[in-house]
Amino acid sequence: MNVDAPPENITKSASDHNTGEAQAARLQWGGRFSEGPAAIMQAINASIGFDHRLWREDIAGSLAHAAMLAHQGIISQDDETAIRNGLGEIHAAITSQKFTFDPALEDIHTNIEAWLVGRIGEAGRRLHTARSRNDQVATDFRLWVRNAIDAIDLQLRDLMRALADRAAEHAGTIMPGFTHLQTAQPVTFGHHLLAYVEMLARDRSRLADARARLNQCPLGSAALAGTTFPIDRNMTAQALGFTAPTANSLDAVSDRDFAIEFLAALSIMAMHLSRFAEEIIIWVSAPYRFIRLSDAYTTGSSIMPQKRNPDAAELTRAKTGRIFGALLALLTVMKGLPLAYAKDMQEDKEAVFDAADAAELSLAAMTGMVTDMQADEARMRDAAGADFATATDLADYLVRDLDLPFRTAHHVTGRIVAMAEARGTDLASLPLAAMQEAEPRITEAVFGVITVEASVAARKAIGGTAPDNVARAAAAWQKALS
Repeated sequence: MNVDAPPENITKSASDHNTGEAQAARLQWGGRFSEGPAAIMQAINASIGFDHRLWREDIAGSLAHAAMLAHQGIISQDDETAIRNGLGEIHAAITSQKFTFDPALEDIHTNIEAWLVGRIGEAGRRLHTARSRNDQVATDFRLWVRNAIDAIDLQLRDLMRALADRAAEHAGTIMPGFTHLQTAQPVTFGHHLLAYVEMLARDRSRLADARARLNQCPLGSAALAGTTFPIDRNMTAQALGFTAPTANSLDAVSDRDFAIEFLAALSIMAMHLSRFAEEIIIWVSAPYRFIRLSDAYTTGSSIMPQKRNPDAAELTRAKTGRIFGALLALLTVMKGLPLAYAKDMQEDKEAVFDAADAAELSLAAMTGMVTDMQADEARMRDAAGADFATATDLADYLVRDLDLPFRTAHHVTGRIVAMAEARGTDLASLPLAAMQEAEPRITEAVFGVITVEASVAARKAIGGTAPDNVARAAAAWQKALS
């Protein structure tokens, strides 16, 4: 079982734990409460069902905190050694599925601390010196989001590389370019694919920016006001790979901007993936048949044996809604909270976890489809020549070679298109004499510019679809992403 999935070994109560562990957890409430919380309170209050995913980060934070406490003489070196060894045992127990998560112990922090106290006794109780669960969870969550950004960045790189590879393969494969989903001008398939590489590059940049902003360490902010102990926050920040400690303890424990920004970046990325998924769905449909996906990324119909449904693309498109919803949910949670921490903020994690999972799965599916898809080059080329897609090239010829004003050229081209439409032919098949009825100065040279091949080859300006441009751009991306 994946230890990040909802653990099967979450017990119904604390009865499965030894008395020392359960008693240690209940000490968190001190002497204020004579009885345990009602069942409904326990159900709404417990977060272990989802925040168990923070276990790696929680152990890492505790190891750094214990090392700092010992370095500062706040706890003994023997206690730090016992804590370090105990946390190592917990890490091994969770990894091997031998750790029992107890909902009565509320959250991942208390579960781990309870197990630690149950194994090493008094030394385990010293671990929480000079920290609160408020700065503990803020630190853990930042570490988790940072790790998620790093993982998603690698997936984005892989998808970009797959797109660049296919773009290099199809630098000269002609297809129709669309506006309003109507045939507009010929482009190359490689040029189209590289458009998504550009989008994904911006997504990586946004995630990198978000990572840089989140990379400050809240640990040591305690509940909200800092601590009276002589801690070294720079030491813990450095140990955990942060660039610096957070500057304000109130902000440190109540800030979830890093999670919101992560979700915002994921939302834009998911929008890009959804646009591409939509195009894949269109391209594989019978009226287009520009590409084919294998059985690996399609499914059949329960009643229609001929069907090959692009379900991977459709589900990628649909998961965008989950990611958008996560962003709105967390914005709504945070919008009315006064400083500093409030229990509302416990609702931050499920949305982030779900969005990250959806994003990672969508990226994997999209990379697989890009690698898997096979282009029907002949059908793409035929479609590129339909619907007078080279009309703009004709207008450009009239401006460039005959020195017509563009608006006049536009009008003349419209007349010629109407002639071709009336004859049921494309522009390249229209007789020269017919074109000369609209503009007598047109010569045979026009036929060298109104084929789809000439159209794409002529667009050599930076960013244009000329095959040589596309080949260079694809090669540059391949090199950058290698």
